[in-house]
Amino acid sequence: MIHKFSPIPLNKSFLLLFTLFVLSSCDQKYVFKWETPIEINIDKPLHIQVIEEQNKTIDKIIYKLDGQEVKGNTTLDISKYRLGKHAIEAEVFYGSKSKVLTKIVTFLAAKEPKVYLYKIINTYPHDKEAYTQGLEYHNGFLYESTGKNGSSSLRKVDLKTGKVLQKIEVPSQYFAEGMTILNNKIYQLTWRESIGFVYNLSDFSQIGTFAYQKSKEGWGLTNDSKKLIKTDGTEKVWFLDAETQKEMGFVEAYTNQQSVSDLNELEFIEGKIYANVYQKNIILILNPENGAIEGIVDLNDLEKEVRKTQDLISQDEVLNGIAYDAKGNRIFVTGKHWSKLFEIQLIERP
Repeated sequence: MIHKFSPIPLNKSFLLLFTLFVLSSCDQKYVFKWETPIEINIDKPLHIQVIEEQNKTIDKIIYKLDGQEVKGNTTLDISKYRLGKHAIEAEVFYGSKSKVLTKIVTFLAAKEPKVYLYKIINTYPHDKEAYTQGLEYHNGFLYESTGKNGSSSLRKVDLKTGKVLQKIEVPSQYFAEGMTILNNKIYQLTWRESIGFVYNLSDFSQIGTFAYQKSKEGWGLTNDSKKLIKTDGTEKVWFLDAETQKEMGFVEAYTNQQSVSDLNELEFIEGKIYANVYQKNIILILNPENGAIEGIVDLNDLEKEVRKTQDLISQDEVLNGIAYDAKGNRIFVTGKHWSKLFEIQLIERP
């Protein structure tokens, strides 16, 4: 026998209760929305706010910026913050519930960077066998770190003649990168080996090593007379304790519109960080406090000057190497395998 099942009849009272339950449930759904921008220039106030789109009651919101609770006014002066990405958190309390919302906001520089051109003051010979990774002027001489596995070295060079006065080879398993001199010690990076070397300035004897931490690669290196300053090929500029070589923090290179990565060889000049950008004929002038790109030095014609007397491999034998003579107020630049080193004067573009 086949039994037929009839649907249970729904009376009007049941349908009315079901409809009220659905409407009540929908009415309890909260929809939260951030009223905070995704990016902002640091000369403008940052307004942190979450709203409920249907104007439902919110009991309380606790805001945090980079993990620190924002108390009182939620319109913040961010002019002293470093540039780059910052995490904002809102813990929203409503009824008997709570919900945590997060948002990433990018802080941008306040102003467009100035553009500088250059004037060649002097031209000096440079060893075109040197794949320049680091360059520094110290007590009348140039010190240079050269790269590539099997040809990496540390050198002391006569400025006027380009003659190598002192040199040690770096073991072939290492690809040497940037270098700097501080407190009669030379610090030299390697590229992907996550290790740096420390040498005695006078005789180049190795006296120590140090390991990288969050900065996984070594690119450029300089110092501000107190801290080591390091790049890793990203938009980050790291600050290291000079005694322990431990990373203390970083800033990120940003204009008023975007970040710039591939930061390479470095020099600290008159309170600012000068940074080569890999495979670009430019030098950035960075504010070490927040990472703002305050200036861009256009050196495109300098490579053309080198090409007048030698062939260069594009995308490889590129501008890299900045040195500064503080007493003489002289800036020197060169490139990988370039046969010339230039003393230049910067000129702000009108």
